[in-house]
Amino acid sequence: MAHITTGVEYGLHCLFYLVGPLEGKQSASARDLAELQGVPVEYVAKLFTKLKKAGLVLASEGVGGGFRLARPAESITVLEVVEAIEGKKPLFDCQEIRGRCAVFNGRPPTWATRGTCSIHAVMLEAEAQMRKVLASYSLADIANSLTCKAPANYSREVAKWLNG
Repeated sequence: MAHITTGVEYGLHCLFYLVGPLEGKQSASARDLAELQGVPVEYVAKLFTKLKKAGLVLASEGVGGGFRLARPAESITVLEVVEAIEGKKPLFDCQEIRGRCAVFNGRPPTWATRGTCSIHAVMLEAEAQMRKVLASYSLADIANSLTCKAPANYSREVAKWLNG
């Protein structure tokens, strides 16, 4: 099972559409973002409920309502999006199996369980590095790299579609 699910992927893709200019629109609806991504509107609505609760997007209701970024894209990190959607769960859940060796007959010696488990220590370091990398990228960083790949008129086409 993946630690970071497709919910994060869809959430990030939807957020990228909110980074660029919406050509006169102040926000995009969950319905539009869902249709744009080809997923059910309920799915996007659940993702955006989490993003709103985390303070990453603002919601407006009524005709022309929808979601917009709560802060500039440069100040929203990928780590914030991951934690908003997935929660702050650990990468690894150590079960302390080192003390269950059959040789110990249910009474592990202190040397076997003293200190942090070596495997857990490696996993904690890996998690710290992953979080550091995710925190080093903003929505703007990734949106800019996506923009560099897309044809010049792509963002206009998306804005036209959203306004359509």
